[in-house]
Amino acid sequence: MSQYQANVVWQRGDQLFTDNRYSRGHEWNFDGGLNVPASSAPSSVPLPMSVAENVDPEEALVAALASCHMLFFLSFAQKQGFIVDSYNDHAIGFMEKNDHGRLYIARIALRPTPKFSGDKIPTKEQIEALHHLSHEHCYIANSLRADVTILTE
Repeated sequence: MSQYQANVVWQRGDQLFTDNRYSRGHEWNFDGGLNVPASSAPSSVPLPMSVAENVDPEEALVAALASCHMLFFLSFAQKQGFIVDSYNDHAIGFMEKNDHGRLYIARIALRPTPKFSGDKIPTKEQIEALHHLSHEHCYIANSLRADVTILTE
């Protein structure tokens, strides 16, 4: 089986820390050399302790699901002879409380809009079938307990 790694790095620097006013800004380092500025979400930890322009874990989870779904969709569309010119997904995750009163990402709505060209354009039913197949195969979707919906046009 495969393994996937990320290195998460945070430094206190000269911040006091014990007053709880330290920066939640940190960095994600990936094996390909990409460094992503990360932070807690400002909705979880108020500014200025969060860094609004950095990626937060909740956004990353939603993006990972949408990306995984898209990659399977593109692969299955290609195998069925469709030409995808573009794919845009404005995915949204919804934070809710569980039965124990703890917050979690309860629902994620994918809203993909693929654009096709060529002689073979899929029907609405074929597009929905591609999404269903993609969802079934998506590693991230198979790892989540959140309800995932795919809203198509």
